[in-house]
Amino acid sequence: MHDNFQVESSPETASSPAKAASTGVLMTQGVAVVSLLLLMVLCVSWELFLAPIKPGGSWLAVKALPLALPLGGFLKRRLYTFRWVSLVIWLYFIEGVVRAYSDPWPSFALALVELSLCLVLFVSCALHVKYRFRAASAQSA
Repeated sequence: MHDNFQVESSPETASSPAKAASTGVLMTQGVAVVSLLLLMVLCVSWELFLAPIKPGGSWLAVKALPLALPLGGFLKRRLYTFRWVSLVIWLYFIEGVVRAYSDPWPSFALALVELSLCLVLFVSCALHVKYRFRAASAQSA
């Protein structure tokens, strides 16, 4: 003999995974935007003011321009943008590793900041994609 046992769920508990996922989506979007903007400011200020290779700045400040491309996609929450940025950011990470290893003091410290921002941006993009998929599966269920 089998007893039919059903657990009734309230509307609040039924939507809590979707609500948690949407909170995660918003939070990771904000962290991604802030870390991207900070990375752009770091790249420009590093090469022009903080520790330029040449007095008066260098053309390496142009490396911040590609970072401006994903900003619109981040603000519009385009999933594709979060996915490709999580791959492209490793180029900036590699630059940070090389400069942390080879450059003297102020550039060494700035390279460590660049590494940290790259890691924060990567983790926020990866978690954003995860939460978006979780939210989509919670809505379809």
